[in-house]
Amino acid sequence: MGASRSFTALVLLVVSPLARSQRFSRIDIKPSSNVSSPSRLQVLPSGELIGHSIPVVELISLAYAVPNNPSPRLASLPDWAVRERFDIEAKASLPSNLDTKDIQAQRRTIELLLQKLLSERFGLVLRVRSVTRPVYALTLSGNGLKLAKSVISPRDCIFDTGPESCHAFAIGFGHPLNSRAADMFDLAHYLENWTDLPVVDRTGLTGMFEMHSQGWQPMNLPPPPPGTSATRAEFGRLATLSVVLSRFGLQLRHEKASLPFYTVERVDQPDAK
Repeated sequence: MGASRSFTALVLLVVSPLARSQRFSRIDIKPSSNVSSPSRLQVLPSGELIGHSIPVVELISLAYAVPNNPSPRLASLPDWAVRERFDIEAKASLPSNLDTKDIQAQRRTIELLLQKLLSERFGLVLRVRSVTRPVYALTLSGNGLKLAKSVISPRDCIFDTGPESCHAFAIGFGHPLNSRAADMFDLAHYLENWTDLPVVDRTGLTGMFEMHSQGWQPMNLPPPPPGTSATRAEFGRLATLSVVLSRFGLQLRHEKASLPFYTVERVDQPDAK
């Protein structure tokens, strides 16, 4: 795969200067009362965050655009940050200007709000280094895009990882690419959980799309849960990711890119208050 080059930042990364301007008037965090239910995070136009059964790893994944699944891009995360789940309500003290059609602006604001939440209530401190390494570039295949624009406006669904919502994919066997409204960043971020290399969006496409596919053969699987015997063989009858993406008019292409790799220096279990 070729050699990687890395450059380590000389400072600990907590939040950016812009994130420090974000404020919460109230943050309520408590252990989830139903850890068996699917996790869900909603962001309202006011900037209010509502999380149900959310593990800390998911918050970090959304705040810093790294995979949920074990990945070299997020190191030294304690087990409790993956295992334990929390219910969260956080109210922003100032308007967050999320009522916009600009998806990139929305995403950046949401990332900053989550970084602030992680810093204030989980004491998160990350060390970041820039690494140049092989990646998959998500690009157009040249056979014409075969995705329909979503009928959902970014203003109507700022961020919601619940079933049949936006910026998220429905859970299913083989991790199908089923979403009512997701952009190419969402797709690349989701794919990286199951691929053997990081995935970066190079499509140049903007806006949100409907996506509907069957499950596919993951390239990279996390260890099965304790007490189960799931194996890669169970996915053998599924199509490859290349086949699934080709039906959308997309493909993965090998290239190199510089990406941030994070190491957790500190993360605290929150006090319930």
